[in-house]
Amino acid sequence: MTVMPQSYIKRILDARIYDLAVETPLDSVPLISEKTANQVYLKREDLQPVFSFKLRGAYNKLLQLPADVRSRGVIAASAGNHAQGLAYSARHLKVPATIVMPETTPAIKVNAVKRHGANVVLHGDTYDEASKYAKKLVEEQGLTYIAPYDDPDVIAGQGTVAVELLRQHTSAIHAVFIPVGGGGLCAGMAAYIKYVRPEIKVFAVEPEDAACLKAAMEHKSRVVLPQVGIFADGVAVAQIGEENYRVLKDTIDGVITVSTDEICAAIKDIFEDTRSIAEPAGACSLAGLKKYVEQTGCADQTLMAVHSGANTNFDRLRYISERTEIGERREAILAVSIPEKPGAYLAFCELLGKRNITEFNYRYAEGKQAKIFVGLQIGPESADKQALLSSLENNGYSVIDMTDNEMAKLHIRHMVGGHAPASLANEVVYRFEFPERPGALLKFLTVLADRWNISLFHYRNHGAAYGRVLIGLQVDPQQRKAVEAHLQALNYPFWDESDNAAYQNFLAALDS
Repeated sequence: MTVMPQSYIKRILDARIYDLAVETPLDSVPLISEKTANQVYLKREDLQPVFSFKLRGAYNKLLQLPADVRSRGVIAASAGNHAQGLAYSARHLKVPATIVMPETTPAIKVNAVKRHGANVVLHGDTYDEASKYAKKLVEEQGLTYIAPYDDPDVIAGQGTVAVELLRQHTSAIHAVFIPVGGGGLCAGMAAYIKYVRPEIKVFAVEPEDAACLKAAMEHKSRVVLPQVGIFADGVAVAQIGEENYRVLKDTIDGVITVSTDEICAAIKDIFEDTRSIAEPAGACSLAGLKKYVEQTGCADQTLMAVHSGANTNFDRLRYISERTEIGERREAILAVSIPEKPGAYLAFCELLGKRNITEFNYRYAEGKQAKIFVGLQIGPESADKQALLSSLENNGYSVIDMTDNEMAKLHIRHMVGGHAPASLANEVVYRFEFPERPGALLKFLTVLADRWNISLFHYRNHGAAYGRVLIGLQVDPQQRKAVEAHLQALNYPFWDESDNAAYQNFLAALDS
């Protein structure tokens, strides 16, 4: 069904969702406002009964279904907030609901959906596999599929966020920042805002590694991203919704992309102002707001960001806190060469003066130079890091900036042991993302069998659906193509990190 953007206004205003959803507050956030030199507000969708805006669209869609259709039951594929919103809505209307979730879904989310009364079916490792199975059940059982975002009634339900926001703040607004995954929330809000208050700028915000709307806008048509980052799982979508894109291409003022570190910094900002812990997708819009201010110099304006959800695993907080200071540009991660002799540490620290050392990793290696992995506190201005690097280099230190090196931040900073012996030959290093499910590691080792010796292995659980693994293999140069063919057969995302500066400086075999 094609719905013109302006015709969404009646659909949005007719959404009778408030016997279940709540009107969420629009909170002024003084610390963020002071930091950005603007008046910043957060639309608190984390305060919905299911801790996410997804309740609005799911409930509105169910209300539009005829009674006989509802009685046969509904189904959806989701690993997160749409699942909880639909299950909660279906229980309220006494509609049988089935949710197909990937087997990698954390137990906290599976249990939450079950508590809301839905039948949970676990299938596949990914959302795409779960979605295909859900659509198969639609055919077999006569169920109605409730799309998470690509549906006019779902879009209209999400658009009620904009109705509340403009009613809650009637004076001038410079810009509204909205997170985008499939695009349901942004399409609904943008359609309403641009119709009612066209002078307000609307910016969509996406993770850099899941920027499906940005890609569509650049190509002037929807594209499928070959790979999607998984940190902000609530917006980790490979292709923008068809209906959503049709609305968004004519209603938004731009797309802003943000890094994992910038999202982590925004999570901290929200916590300090509200004591609410946002999920990564929930903080995405604030990260975009901060980036907009930084890039444009915007000041003394009223800016709005949608805090879209707070469904995150407690285990993830460790990882988030590690990345926050880098996201705030208050920490630099460096590889520094210092003389391997007594007094070298003292001389290095004296040069730093009162600058705070956040991390210091070192292991003795033979030779005249020692490699240290060091974290240093810096000011938020880029000039401060450059001044630090220049100071070190001018004093004779060889320095490599690894602040943006994913391998260094995910693995090297947590590893001990130092360089491999010179006798270790033909080592290649790969970084993987593994599904967090029983048997994933066994599958990996079964594919490799005993053909190549594992010379390095590092894994950390970040409380997410996927774990990160760093692995070293001894591979004869003539076998490199064969090993990569085997790794591709696993169908897990991987990167060859053999030439990574972090590996070369801290793990690789030293020349004999």
